[in-house]
Amino acid sequence: MKVRAHLFLVVLLVAALCAEAAPTQVTMPAESNSPISAGVGLPAGRALFWTGGTVAAPLNKDGGTVHERFGDTYAQGVSALKNIGHILVEQGLSLKDVVYLRIYVAPDLEKDGKPDFAGCFKAYRLFFDNERNPMKAARATVGVSALVNSDWLIEIEAVAVYPAGK
Repeated sequence: MKVRAHLFLVVLLVAALCAEAAPTQVTMPAESNSPISAGVGLPAGRALFWTGGTVAAPLNKDGGTVHERFGDTYAQGVSALKNIGHILVEQGLSLKDVVYLRIYVAPDLEKDGKPDFAGCFKAYRLFFDNERNPMKAARATVGVSALVNSDWLIEIEAVAVYPAGK
């Protein structure tokens, strides 16, 4: 019986130590010269909102090329991030509340058949790690062989954290 009591006390102590280790506010450690955070720490009880994979709106459905129909990776990234911004506003959030992005970049046949990561990163910097929005979202950027629609060069998922009390 004493062993169980001691084990119970150890479990309580570990739980108490872990509870104290939880952040009291959203933390996003990042190097000063990096445009992204290394991770995200959330306080207990904070709610999250996830977007599904979001893509660009068409520019010209009758265009003859991918770039004419949806734009290059940069233009598609800008459009997808604007779309995410609209989705977030409907939830009472903004891009300033985004703590994590997962970005899928497909090959662009007009750019030697390789993913245009530079275009992706340029689009990111329009919305994050700048004067309007200093948030450095944690991010994974993944090169993929294709997306569901062959016209899509980029697809973005976002995770936002609701402000305290929401």
